[in-house]
Order: sequence, then structure tokens, then C-alpha cells
Amino acid sequence: MTFDPASLKFDANGLIPAIAQDAASGEVLMLAWMNVEAVARTLETGRVTYWSRSRQSFWVKGETSGHVQRLVEMRLDCDRDCLLMLIEQEGPACHTNRRSCFYTALREGAEVEIQVPMG
Repeated sequence: MTFDPASLKFDANGLIPAIAQDAASGEVLMLAWMNVEAVARTLETGRVTYWSRSRQSFWVKGETSGHVQRLVEMRLDCDRDCLLMLIEQEGPACHTNRRSCFYTALREGAEVEIQVPMG
């Protein structure tokens, strides 16, 4: 069966959440948003492309930072309303220069930074 990106369930703004996970380690790196065109571009190029809600434009991960995400496999959840991007991440995934955007843990009622910026 051929995949049609339009068959996904997008929200009222035409977006779907996309979780980026390191294909080798399983580490969850970030969450961003895609529209139907970003999904199609990602599948076509192998470079993960998101939709920037703040800039209202496409955002090819690593285009300006050099911290490229290469698509290994795209997975759909059971409801077709969320994507899992298994990727190869070059450098940090987070704009704060950390490996993952999930660098703050809640431990015993306190926020604890569990990851420092890279390099």
C-alpha cells in the first residue's frame, strides 16, 4: 500500500506532532510539528523538515546550525495523529546546544538540569 501524507490526522491548524528519537540509542531528542508538506519533503529528501509555528515557515533541521537530522524511519501511531521520527542526529538536537530538549527532570518536587550544553 502506497503512503499518502494526507491520510494522517492533522489538527485544526493542519499540524501533527513529530517526536524525534535517536535510531541507535532510543533517546528521545525533541518534539516539533509537521504539516502535510513537511511530511512529504522529509520522505522525499531524507532530511527531517518541520513546520515552524513561530516563523510560519518550513524548517529543515540543521539547515542553519549544521545539526542535521537524517531520517532512518518514519512511524505512525495507531490513531495516525502523531509521528515518530527515527533519526541519525548530528550534534545537539536542542537549540540550547544540548543533546535533547528534555534536559530538565522533576525530582522530589524540584527541577533538576540533567544535561549540560555540548562542546
